[in-house]
Amino acid sequence: MLATLARVATLRRTGLLSGPGSRRELWTGRPQSDTDNVKPLEGVKILDLTRVLAGPFATMNLGDLGAEVIKVERPGAGDDTRTWGPPFVGTESTYFLSVNRNKKSIAVNIKDPNGVKIIKELAAICDVFVENYVPGKLSTLGLGYADINRIAPHIVYCSITGYGQTGPLSQRAGYDAVASAVSGLMHITGPEVACLTQVAANYLIAQKEAKRWGTAHGSIVPYQAFKTKDGYLVVGAGNNLQFATVCKILNLPELIDDCKYKTNNLRVQNRKELIRILSARFEEAMTSEWLHRFEGSGVPYGPINNMKNVFAEPQVWFLKFLVHCS
Repeated sequence: MLATLARVATLRRTGLLSGPGSRRELWTGRPQSDTDNVKPLEGVKILDLTRVLAGPFATMNLGDLGAEVIKVERPGAGDDTRTWGPPFVGTESTYFLSVNRNKKSIAVNIKDPNGVKIIKELAAICDVFVENYVPGKLSTLGLGYADINRIAPHIVYCSITGYGQTGPLSQRAGYDAVASAVSGLMHITGPEVACLTQVAANYLIAQKEAKRWGTAHGSIVPYQAFKTKDGYLVVGAGNNLQFATVCKILNLPELIDDCKYKTNNLRVQNRKELIRILSARFEEAMTSEWLHRFEGSGVPYGPINNMKNVFAEPQVWFLKFLVHCS
C-alpha cells in the first residue's frame, strides 16, 4: 500500500493527477527546490475509521510520512484507548497518544444516516479508507467496500481484521493477546509475556517503573488469561460495553453497576478484587463451554492453544496457512 500511496503523492506534485480527493489546488506547480522538505506521502488524505491499536498504528505511520489523517471517533467516549490507563498525561491516556500522533480527529455517529452521509462525503475527497471492524459490519451500515467504491472509485480501501475476511472465525474480534493465545505463542512463552514497547513508553512518559504482569494488561481490566477447568482463556474487555457483556456471559450482572467497576480506570484501581471474582467463575466450566458462550458476543477472546490445537483450528486451514502436500 505504501508504494501505491507514494506514487499517488508523486503524481500530485507533478500535477498529473486530478479528480476527487486529489487536492490539486494546493499545489502551485512551481519547481521544487533542493531545500524543500517534502515528505513522501504529503498531499495524500487518509480517512481513518480504525480503533484501538492495529489500525491507529498503521495510520500513524502514514501520518509520519506526511499523509493527512482524519480520524473518525464515536461521539462521547471516542476511541476505546482514550480511557486505557494509567499512566495518563493530564487527562490523556499515554496509550492513545502513543499511536495517534499527526492526526485530525472528528466525532461521527456512523450508525446514524447523517453520520453515514458525512463519511461518504469525506471518502469522496480522500485517497485511502482504513477500517478495522469485524468483516461485514460496515456493509450493514452502508460503508462497505462496494458502498465506498460507488462514490469514490479512486480510493484505496484497507480492511484490517483479527481472523481474516472469511472463514469460520472471521466474525470474531481480535486483540494482540488473543492472537498470541490462539496462535500458540503464549503457550510456549509462559506466564510472563513481555510488552516491551509499552513498558518503555510507560517509564519514559510517566516514569512508571516496570513490573511483572503475567498475561495481564497494565492499563486495561479485564484483559488477560483466565484459568478454566481444563485450560486457559484470554478475554479482553476494551470498553465498558464489553465489560458488561463479559459480566452477563459469566452470570455476574451485579458487577456491571458496581461503583468499583463502572469505568476502566476504576477497574484498574480495583484489579485484584475484580480478577479474583472473575477467575473463580471461569474455573467453573471447561474452555469449550466458555468458547461457546462468548461466540458472537463482540468481546475479543480466544483459548491459549498449544501447537496441536493451533493446527487443529479450522481457520488456519481455511486461510491456507497450511496446505497438504503429496
